[in-house]
Amino acid sequence: MQLELLNDQGQATSKVDAPDTVFARDYNEALIHQVVVAFQANARQGTRAQKNRETVKHSTKKPWRQKGTGRARAGMTSSPLWRGGGRTFPNSPDENFSHKLNKKMYRAGMASILSQLARDGRLAVVDSIKVDAPKTKLLAAKFKAMGLDSVLVIADSVDENLALASRNLANVLVVEPRYADPLSLVFYKKVLVTKGAIEQLKQMYGTEVTQ
Repeated sequence: MQLELLNDQGQATSKVDAPDTVFARDYNEALIHQVVVAFQANARQGTRAQKNRETVKHSTKKPWRQKGTGRARAGMTSSPLWRGGGRTFPNSPDENFSHKLNKKMYRAGMASILSQLARDGRLAVVDSIKVDAPKTKLLAAKFKAMGLDSVLVIADSVDENLALASRNLANVLVVEPRYADPLSLVFYKKVLVTKGAIEQLKQMYGTEVTQ
C-alpha cells in the first residue's frame, strides 16, 4: 500500500510505502461499529442516580381513606404511579456501562478504519510536525497553509512545544500512536501520520495477538 506524502503546502509530492496489514485491510462495517460503540461505552461513568419509593421525599400519611371516595386505593404518595413518586427500577450510581472487546478485534477494527481512511483519501503522510515555540498561532498557520481545518495528527513523538501549541486549537488533535482512538479517527476530516509513526502503527495493529 502506498500513501501520499504531503509537503508544507498540503500538496502530494510523492508516495510512501505502508504495510498492507494496517492500511490495506478490508472494510468491516460491523466490526468498526462495535469498536466505536465499545470505546464510547467504556468512557462512560456511572454517576447518575434515581430514587426509588423508599428514598424519595414524601409524606407517610395516607392520601385519603380506603373506602367510600370512589377513587383507587392509595397508601403513600411515594408510589411510582404518582407524580413525584419513586422509580420502579431506578438507575444505580455504580452502573457498569463497559463493553468487553478482545484485543484481536480491536486491532483489526483500528486497521480497518485506517485502511478505509486511506482509500477515501482522508489519510496522508508527512515527514514530521514540529513548531519552534509553544505558540498556537504557529501551528495554526502551518495547518492553514496545508488547507486543513479539521485534522488528527498521529506523530511518532509529541514534544512539549507541539503539545502546548495544539491543545487550544479547535478541531485539531495531536497524539502519539498509542493514544489514537477509533472515535477520533472517524471524527476528524483528515488524518496525518508521520513517517516514524507508520512503523509504530505496524507493530500495534499489523501483528497477531499473542496470548
